[in-house]
Amino acid sequence: MPGAIRQALVEPGLLAAYEARPPYQRNDYLAWIARARRDATRDQRIRQMLDELAGGGRYMKMAWRPGGKS
Repeated sequence: MPGAIRQALVEPGLLAAYEARPPYQRNDYLAWIARARRDATRDQRIRQMLDELAGGGRYMKMAWRPGGKS
């Protein structure tokens, strides 16, 4: 995980929420953020990830619940 993303997760206390997600979601978030060409897009994607982790019920703008039931 890139250090900047780790820091973005640590500062608001969301690292545990990130680590609790299934591996495919963690990988999807990191790859999606890495594909951003512009810094503004990258920052927007990081904010979306943080918002979804903080809320706990979303993944890539879709409803999500632990255990795979949506």
